[in-house]
Formats: sequence, structure tokens, C-alpha cells
Amino acid sequence: MPRLQFKGKVFVENLHLGVPYHELTPVRGKGLSKPVSLHDNLIVHGDNLAALKALLPTYHGKVKCIYIDPPYNTGNEGWAYNDRVNSPMMKDWFGKVVDREDLTRHDKWCCMMLPRLKLLRELLRDDGAIFVSIDDNEAHRLRCLMDEVFGEENLVAVFARRRRLATGMRANAVSPDHEYVLCFARAVESVDLKGTSRDAKDFPFEDGRGKYRSTDLTIGMGREQRPNQYYPITDPASGDEHLPPERRVWRFEPTTMEREIEADNVIWPSSRAGGKLSRPRFKTRFLENDGKTNPISTWIDNRVEDNAEKITAGLNTGATRELGVIFGTQVFEYPKPTSLIRELLRASTGEDSVVLDSFAGSGTTAHAVLALNKEDGGNRRFILVECEDYADTITAERVRRVIKGVPSAKDESLREGLGGTFSYFK
Repeated sequence: MPRLQFKGKVFVENLHLGVPYHELTPVRGKGLSKPVSLHDNLIVHGDNLAALKALLPTYHGKVKCIYIDPPYNTGNEGWAYNDRVNSPMMKDWFGKVVDREDLTRHDKWCCMMLPRLKLLRELLRDDGAIFVSIDDNEAHRLRCLMDEVFGEENLVAVFARRRRLATGMRANAVSPDHEYVLCFARAVESVDLKGTSRDAKDFPFEDGRGKYRSTDLTIGMGREQRPNQYYPITDPASGDEHLPPERRVWRFEPTTMEREIEADNVIWPSSRAGGKLSRPRFKTRFLENDGKTNPISTWIDNRVEDNAEKITAGLNTGATRELGVIFGTQVFEYPKPTSLIRELLRASTGEDSVVLDSFAGSGTTAHAVLALNKEDGGNRRFILVECEDYADTITAERVRRVIKGVPSAKDESLREGLGGTFSYFK
């Protein structure tokens, strides 16, 4: 397998092994749990490399879902490389803000990500999955790093997510309105992502057996190719005879077709059951007997309709608005929408799963876990790690507010409070 090479890689390939085990110290006044426990929901304030190593004794191989939103390395985020590595070159990197003029910014980003991805893999369950948000600045390098750490055979999907709407106000001819979520598994054969349940609206027709969906009774092949599937069939009610149209044949051979007609699985034009039909159709699935879910699309667009107006609840602007409702003012740039992470959790977790976010930011992952628990009665637990000073004033404060309730929220469950507890550590 081709491997990504970058400055400093030789010094960080095994850095995660040499990180000392730090003690996680409880800060009782900042959490909402009595007593404080490492088996509670957790918010950890500190460097995420040290925090992940400190979590290993308790959570090795126990995390079902990891979601992280690392720096996109646009050159405008103000992040600095802060891992203390025994290399003169990398010591010179320490503490310096990475901007667009930094010719080693991609090397620094890779050196920062590689040991953290290795520790995250150690925390993941055998049937667990990791989701990483990223954009075009580092998407290709992230894919190479994750191929190396998790194995390219453990790629589950690369999702494309709509993050904003195109607008004529932008100066460039192209509006980059999407980003990515890379999903890898610890062991892809053990992962079972759950699609969305079938909705009754997916079954628009109905007969005495219930609601059903239909498909064409013909397939696109000529009678020269399938002569045994080109023959007349007769409507038992009207006596009308039907042949496939030109360059098409029936879906079934005569014996199978006879069974389907007897089972009342053919929709005839004379019945008007499927609307105005030009030829017979086939009843494919009944809602009650379907037992399947819709597959998960790799295109993520969480926008919703509200009072016939398109709103951006699932886009970045909607996430900023959501956070503004919680705090009463704008306190964080570019938060992720709760709806995005909630749908990833819905697909990848069970009711008792542990969810980890080591780039916690504004605390969206905790909000999504609590919201999903309230929705389905689950008991999922979150672990958030945030290194910045706002770990208490924004990350943890958001969680406190959504637990207790946000009076100005339009969403009834958020207004009442999502419930739950958490312990705060540093």
C-alpha cells in the first residue's frame, strides 16, 4: 500500500506509545454529577493526546462511535503544533500559529493527526466506527493517514455533506458548498450501520393486504435476447391482452408470471390501482412485510422544510443559529449541526453505546447524544475532550444548558431540557 510521507513522520509514528499516562483530576464544581465518576458522561479539559492516553485504561476497546471535527488547516484557524517531540525541527514548530504562508503547514497537520488517530483506534470497539469531518484542504491527506492507521480495507464510506447554500454574493466563480465525513471501521466486517426505517410514504399504493410499492413489470431487453419472456398475458378482470412494448420483455418467464398473477401481484391498467397505467406493473413490497431499512446515502443534506420555507437547520448557518439560541449570542465560529451528528449516531450506535469526540469544540456531540437519548429512551454516554480555555465556558456550559433546558428554544424537548449528567475532569 502506498504510504504518505511528510516532514517529522519518523518522529511521530510511535509518539502515542511514549505519551505518559496522566491522571484525570475531577473538578467537582463544573460537572452535574454527584459523585464524580469516570463511568459517567465525561468532559475532559486538556490536550487531547494526553487525554486519550489517560482514557485508555478505562475505555480501551469500549467506544462504539467516534466523531471528530479536527482543524481543517485552512490557514485561518489559529491552531499551533504543540506536541513536544525530540526533534530540533519540530521543537522549532512548537507553539507557532499555522497560517497560509507556512510552507510546512500540511506536515504539521499530519504530525498532529497521526498519533491521535492511533490512540483513537485503540479506544474503538471491534464493531465500532470513526467519523471525521474534513474539507478539501486536507481530505486527501486524511484519507492516506486513515488508510495507514485503520487499513484501507476498513473504509466504510466517504460521505459528502452539504454545508451551505450557493449564493451570488461570493466573489469566486465556484462556491464550495460541500465538505466530507470519512468513515472507517476497526474491523469493517463487524460494523453494521443502520439505515432509516421505511416510511409509509415510500409505499404509495394499497390493496386488501396493505400498503405497497410497485415497479415496472417489464425489463429493457429485446425479444431476440429473451424470447421466452415475450408472450401475451391476460387481465383476468377485463379480458384485455397485453404484450411488452418494443425492445422490452416481461420480468418473468410464463410459469412464474402465472404464479404472480394468481397471487394478485400484478397491477392491471383496468384496475386504476396505480393511477392511469399504460401497461401492467408489479407489486414489489408490502410495508408490513418489508422488514428492511433505506440504505444510508453518501450525500448528506439535512435541510428541512418549515412552513413551506426552506431553512438551513442542517447547514452550518443553522448550527450557528442553534448555538445562538442556547447562549443568546454568537459564541463560536463554524459549529457543526446537531442533526448531522445525531444521524451518524443513529446509524452507528445502540442504546448503551459510548461516543467519543476528542475535538469537542462547542459540544455539539454531547448535545446530539442527549437529544437522541431523549428521542429513543437510550442510555448512550459521551466523552468530550477539549484543549482550549473555553472547555468550561462554552463546551461544558452548552451541555449544562441543554440538560437543564433552554427557555427560548422553539424545540419543545430542548426547551424542557434533555436531562442527564456529566463529570468534568482536567
